[in-house]
Amino acid sequence: MFRLIGLVVSIGLADSLNPSTIAPALYLASGEQARRKVTEFTIAVFVVYLAGGAIIALGPGQLLLSLVPHPRRHVRYVIELAVGIALLGGAALLWRHRQTLSRRSLPKADPEGKSSVLLGATITAVELPTAFPYFAAIAAIVGSGLDPARQIVLLVLFNMCFVLPLVGIMATLTFARGRAEDLLSRGRRLLEHHWPTLLAGLLLLAGVFVVLLGATGFASTAHNRFGRIMRRFRHILHP
Repeated sequence: MFRLIGLVVSIGLADSLNPSTIAPALYLASGEQARRKVTEFTIAVFVVYLAGGAIIALGPGQLLLSLVPHPRRHVRYVIELAVGIALLGGAALLWRHRQTLSRRSLPKADPEGKSSVLLGATITAVELPTAFPYFAAIAAIVGSGLDPARQIVLLVLFNMCFVLPLVGIMATLTFARGRAEDLLSRGRRLLEHHWPTLLAGLLLLAGVFVVLLGATGFASTAHNRFGRIMRRFRHILHP
């Protein structure tokens, strides 16, 4: 369970640097009733992302799991390695196209818009089908063989990590007060020019961590098997 928590947290933190959610939140933070609107936006993103992940994990995910109701440990380690390699591939792709991506305009939102809840829900629903890191985390969660309740807990943990930058914007609006606008403007400029590089770095770190989880799992399994073989061999020699 602790291995899976580490995997979910690492992918969730890497996926949290998402310009599709952070950029609109920064725009909302520049308008009237900023804290309320950013809070509503954050809650909508969290709820819709969590609901989408739960539908996938408890629907098609449980159907696949029913075919292999008790996944062996080595299967779980294979999933971890596959997830880690996929994250590394995503990091490499982002790094390769970082200059092109950084020239694209970030998503915009009308700070005076009537419904920040609808904005957050719409953006998240549109982005969900292409949420590659989220799907990787869901695959690892479903492949773990845990019961649905604990899978939901892990999905909640992932989404808490995912909305951390939005929570940070809310905290800035709450505690920075007079300096909030300046701090958030700096954050937006940093995001505009460097988000592909930053996201590639986070995906790289998450990918390395997840690959190491899978590799150490395989090594532990191999060590245990070798130990059992040696004990049987000694038993044969010295009955």
